[in-house]
Amino acid sequence: MHHHGYLWTGPKERFDHEALRRPPHPEPPPAGSRPELIQRYREVAAEFPTVDLPPLETAYWLIKPPSLVRATWDEAKEAASWLGEQLAEYAPRFTSEAQRDTTRLARLVNSAAERLESGADVSFGFYLERPAYLSLALVTCSPNRSKPDLLCPVR
Repeated sequence: MHHHGYLWTGPKERFDHEALRRPPHPEPPPAGSRPELIQRYREVAAEFPTVDLPPLETAYWLIKPPSLVRATWDEAKEAASWLGEQLAEYAPRFTSEAQRDTTRLARLVNSAAERLESGADVSFGFYLERPAYLSLALVTCSPNRSKPDLLCPVR
């Protein structure tokens, strides 16, 4: 078991584009469906695996391009340490003062290490100034507990 780290920042408006953050339905629209529905299904089916937007289900990071993996660790504590570094870097830009609290951030990192040790994924999101959004994810791989059929993107 190992863990991959993912980080995305961007305009909140782009993050809110949920159609590209969820996998397409396993079945395409039935024959005779409206052409715009069929076209939208095709777009989502083609774009979801490659778009850099954070997926709604954390495990789906594993089907994204390997270039989106920021780092990989064998140890949960090392992965959680990276999370702590990212939180420290971005905390001054958090829109909520409560989210900047260093004690709270330390608890998030400790909790992340425990969750990763158990084989779970970790995902956090924060509103940044402008308005922008920060998404941080640590995904357990080989296998992933929630989606064991997803293959490792880099190993």
